[in-house]
Amino acid sequence: MRLFPFPNLLRTFYILSNSARARPFVHQSLQRNPAPQRSMPIIPFLGSLFGTSSSTSNKMSYPDERTPDEWRTVLSKEQFRVLRQKGTEAPFSGKYDKFFAESGVYTCAGCDAPLYKANHKFKSGCGWPAYFDSIPGAVTRHEDNTLGMSRIEICCSNCGGHLGHVFKGEGYPTPTDERHCVNSVSLNFSPEDKPVQGQSK
Repeated sequence: MRLFPFPNLLRTFYILSNSARARPFVHQSLQRNPAPQRSMPIIPFLGSLFGTSSSTSNKMSYPDERTPDEWRTVLSKEQFRVLRQKGTEAPFSGKYDKFFAESGVYTCAGCDAPLYKANHKFKSGCGWPAYFDSIPGAVTRHEDNTLGMSRIEICCSNCGGHLGHVFKGEGYPTPTDERHCVNSVSLNFSPEDKPVQGQSK
């Protein structure tokens, strides 16, 4: 029996779980006054796989303390969902997943704070951009206990925007044996390294 590769299976579950919530049934969309939609959890635990409920990060204060309405004016809907509501983009869909550069810096898509240098990025095959380290002080870690497991959520230290999670001890041949699994939509890239000039490489 031939099994689907895990990344394809994960992507399929993600698409199915989100499409049930996002798309109205055809016959309802054709009605003049369709009945209000309620999200129906096809596979209840999948929503937890693609998000976080870290209460610690919600209680923290950050230098950039904009209100949700102020964030909505500068972020796209998807950026707001991920950065401010702690969502997760679909695996293998982000623009920085397979993007590599010899130099430059990845910055927070919300506040432009420098987060990762280009030489921190490595190929992990996980479906999201992976970094083995961050710029010192740029990323804050919080415990996240969703799904009955302990994970470490990572946020921008300047604005508290949700970046993703960090995993340790997976055996990647990197200096730290850590994988910062980051949403592409949480990032911007600057090839000139301007935001971190003055710091040693």
